[in-house]
Amino acid sequence: MPEKHHKSGYTAIIGKPNAGKSTLMNQILGTKISITTHKAQTTRHQVVGIYSDDDTQIVFLDTPGVITPKYELQRAMMNTVNRARADADVLLFIFDPTDKHPTDEVIELLRSINKPIILVVNKVDIMKEENAQQKASLIEEKLRISSSHYLSALTGEGIPELIEDIRSHLQPGPPFYPKEDLSEHPIRFFVSELIREQIFLQFQQEIPYSCTVDIVSYDADIDIDHISADIIVNRKSQKGMLIGKGGKAIKELGIKARETIEEFIGKQVFLDLHVKVREKWRENENWVRNLGY
Repeated sequence: MPEKHHKSGYTAIIGKPNAGKSTLMNQILGTKISITTHKAQTTRHQVVGIYSDDDTQIVFLDTPGVITPKYELQRAMMNTVNRARADADVLLFIFDPTDKHPTDEVIELLRSINKPIILVVNKVDIMKEENAQQKASLIEEKLRISSSHYLSALTGEGIPELIEDIRSHLQPGPPFYPKEDLSEHPIRFFVSELIREQIFLQFQQEIPYSCTVDIVSYDADIDIDHISADIIVNRKSQKGMLIGKGGKAIKELGIKARETIEEFIGKQVFLDLHVKVREKWRENENWVRNLGY
């Protein structure tokens, strides 16, 4: 049997909010790299996940959902999508056939691109493939799709075939990262994301979209890591909601966030949370940049 040459390259995962982009990347990597909630626009950054086997390394770029931006934070999120689109060798257009709304913004974003576009039709675990195919055909008519895959990001069905297809589009070359690496982000990034995930899970309406998390200090010790983090809110009234009556809400948030961080890093954590008001930080280009977007 001929020896397979090693191949490596970048693959951007692009789609509407809540199509299953982060779930797909986590499933491929077999571990949680991207935070996921049932709320749209949970992902704000480009999250890098590294898939490696003996003869392949695929660097996945999980991107925020494609939207028409309304304020500076969302504009920064869309810049991230555009950068990923430019950097990638292969584009995965992840499509949720159960979504009732059109995917025009994603189609517009990918229309002029001259790279392989693989259509990933998600959620076949909850929708008949025949119905999903009808919806996918509308996209295939509008874009130059190199191939289509029907899979479930949740159960992993169809993922090995997708990996093999991505590999066929990559150039021969050595790995970009050590094979054991799963991401290039520092631990502080994941900690801030895990705290932000809990805000999405515990608070309703506008609160999760108005918050960001800034890791003020991270002191790693042998037995326990000491982490201090600021939760930045967009206006004063949100501070009271986050803290809750007698500090109940922030205490609950701290407990849950600490548990997920301990699970992620595999050791004990002391987590100190504070809420800070930065009036209209989402609309302010300097604040958006200073807070890491």
